[in-house]
Amino acid sequence: QVQLVESGGGLVQAGGSLGLSCAASGRSFTIKVMAWYRQAPGKRRELVASISGDGSTSYADSVKGRFTISRDSPKNTVYLQMDSLKPEDTAVYYCYTVTILNNRGYAYWGQGTQVTVSS
Repeated sequence: QVQLVESGGGLVQAGGSLGLSCAASGRSFTIKVMAWYRQAPGKRRELVASISGDGSTSYADSVKGRFTISRDSPKNTVYLQMDSLKPEDTAVYYCYTVTILNNRGYAYWGQGTQVTVSS
């Protein structure tokens, strides 16, 4: 079992910045990928950004150039730096990871953290 603990988020004005972090803990696992998803009220959960074990990253078109995902591998922690925030970035942000244990993959979600961007 892997636990994901998120921190960060909150309320910010449009144009401002926020940072999120997510730490994974558990026994004897290897992280294959870590990612951030978000879900706004009445909308489907969508992928915001991901970072794989080799460090390659991908972003949703809506956040490219504004958000940066990074990872501290020894700490099993992923970060999301969000700059130039817009009201449409308002959502609950969820940390997500796929881990490998005994050659099997397991997916885990964080509890979610609210990000609110005021206009």
